[in-house]
Amino acid sequence: TVQMIKPALKFIEGVAAKNNKILFVGTKRTATDIIKNEAERCSMPYVNERWLGGMLTNWTTMKARIERLKDLERMESSGSIAMRPKKEAAVLRRELERLQKYLGGLKDMRRLPDVVVLVDQRRESNAVLEARKLDISLVSMLDTNCDPDLCEVPIPCNDDAVRSVQLILGRLADAINEGRKASHNDRKN
Repeated sequence: TVQMIKPALKFIEGVAAKNNKILFVGTKRTATDIIKNEAERCSMPYVNERWLGGMLTNWTTMKARIERLKDLERMESSGSIAMRPKKEAAVLRRELERLQKYLGGLKDMRRLPDVVVLVDQRRESNAVLEARKLDISLVSMLDTNCDPDLCEVPIPCNDDAVRSVQLILGRLADAINEGRKASHNDRKN
């Protein structure tokens, strides 16, 4: 793990220095909160509930759903949902909750990501297939049951342990922040 995380951190830092998007994906119960926290800490998009089929390959439809989510959030904050009849308001709030649950982490993603970071490649097989189809680089936390040939940057580790996932994702988020900082300093000089 120590040997393989160094090139992974260097790769992620280089990607972040170019202001590219890195999508964090992990829908395991043990990883959902960690994915959300670390992705938000480095201002990157994430998927932590369920990978919806076509999230990358059918991006135009996903963008439309994300716009719908933003519209519903604006309606909720302005109070226009509360002014509607009870039944209609309940339907809209239910739709808002569902969209926030599945697409809330992608709200600020305007285009396809340049890199996808995966926790448990085997569980996220649809994400792997979509990323490979679109030639999006993969950084995967690999357990002994995963195929390292499916990703560009493998990180062998225990993808079931909370502390392991926290450590690896924390380091990747730090690398993203460092890459951004370096790119910001380069632009200043």
